[in-house]
Amino acid sequence: MISTSNVSLRFGAKKLFEDVNVKFTPGNCYGLIGANGAGKTTFLKILAGDIEPNTGEVHMASDLRLSVLKQDHYAYDEVPVLKTVLMGNARLFAIMKEKDALYAKPDFSEADGVRASELETEFAELNGWDAEAEAGTMLAGLGISTEYHDKLMKELDPGEKIKVLLAQALFGQPDVLLLDEPTNHLDIYAIRWLEEFLYGFNNTVIVVSHDRHFLNKVCTHMADIDFSKITVYTGNYDFWRHASELNQRLRSDQNKKNADKAEELKEFIRRFSANASKSRQASSRQKQLEKLDLSELPVSSRRMPFVGFESKREAGKDIVTVDRVSKTVNGEVLLKDVSFTLQKGDKVVLLGRNDLAKTALLDILAGEMQPDSGTVTWGITTTVGHFPGDNSKYFNTELTTLVDWLRQYSEEKDEAFIRGFLGRMLFSRDEALKKPSVLSGGEKVRCMLSKIMLSGANVLLLDGPTNHLDLESITAVNEGIQRFEGTVIFTSHDHEFIQTVANRIIELDTHVIDDDRITYDEYVDKKRPASINASV
Repeated sequence: MISTSNVSLRFGAKKLFEDVNVKFTPGNCYGLIGANGAGKTTFLKILAGDIEPNTGEVHMASDLRLSVLKQDHYAYDEVPVLKTVLMGNARLFAIMKEKDALYAKPDFSEADGVRASELETEFAELNGWDAEAEAGTMLAGLGISTEYHDKLMKELDPGEKIKVLLAQALFGQPDVLLLDEPTNHLDIYAIRWLEEFLYGFNNTVIVVSHDRHFLNKVCTHMADIDFSKITVYTGNYDFWRHASELNQRLRSDQNKKNADKAEELKEFIRRFSANASKSRQASSRQKQLEKLDLSELPVSSRRMPFVGFESKREAGKDIVTVDRVSKTVNGEVLLKDVSFTLQKGDKVVLLGRNDLAKTALLDILAGEMQPDSGTVTWGITTTVGHFPGDNSKYFNTELTTLVDWLRQYSEEKDEAFIRGFLGRMLFSRDEALKKPSVLSGGEKVRCMLSKIMLSGANVLLLDGPTNHLDLESITAVNEGIQRFEGTVIFTSHDHEFIQTVANRIIELDTHVIDDDRITYDEYVDKKRPASINASV
């Protein structure tokens, strides 16, 4: 078990936490949720001992082992992959090193033998004999095969490094497991394996994630950061969302009833306080008024943008024909003879282990990249809105405010209109005057979505449109694309987003290996035997 007592933290004038008292017990998985900037990652760092709170303490028994998903992807560059995973259990790894050093001594003494015996006993207690097999199984589940085990971490690409560091955090059955965005950059197969692993994990897990399906699948409780407090709810994300919305509505209704009652009492007091025959009743009403709770509802840190796409013209039936498109980048074949057609109303998710291949295809469709061979033919009535995987070039600009930035993509140039549009996307007042070059990842995503909404396109090409967003913004994007009556082709690792938006699945492995008009859940069920064989 790990708990906090009266934990408070401020950064300058900003208050993140105030007297937080919360307990995380074994056998449960807690989803730590809150708006961007609410302090989710900071709270995990407090629990891990990386940040000292201004007041209060973190309590965990000294004999318990805490494991944290490392965020430094370069810390183990000179370490082999399998050894990196074994280092997740620091005590076991230290025993292994000391044992090896002892047995390598040319003058092995009696004292060394006694020490080696002690180490062997502890080694067995920590399941050391099965450690490498356990680490290998985890790596296989996450898609890292045995051929990588002896490679140095620096030889792996960023996505593979993330998988190894995740295996390191999970290794050796830690008593308390802290995971900050563990599904980021994982493919659907690795996410599925992680869900199954955590579902069967018997100790304490605290996880930050923006993947709603993942939270629903693995969490037994939600720990909600809002109003500078942390409140724990029993149930998964969907249960929390419904319960919190109901609670907010009930509180709002009660406040309205109290306010109406207060006005009624005040009116009676105004009319009859000077009337001798009614003075006793007026005094009674005054006492009732003083007892009414008229406190305002606290202001939540959560805000939801408005996301809605309206086409300026209706597209014809035939949207685009992709004919034998191939592309090689830096010697790697990403696409080879890719062919398919899109029709009006298709909402297609591109799936596959290679994110670069999916991004290349979307860039080619958008005209941002030329294929080595093959053709892309768009219907004459189509207009395309493109959300790129890398949007940095749009923000390397001399424009001084977001108002000026968005105005260049709008037919309506009036400042009141532009500010109103930015306000709906959560850039209100002074936030609309920010420099485009200093925006956070989530802010850039909201700007790019604004650009596409203003375009009135009838075809959307979306490469990871929910990346960097909080749960409320993800929900808004999800619902906006569901309502969109045009055609969409997109990439995502968000299970719920794919399931609720896509009506067609195209799977790529340089070429099209699957093209089905089915839901994502149907696709996952269809692929289940292959996933099991691959230990995912």
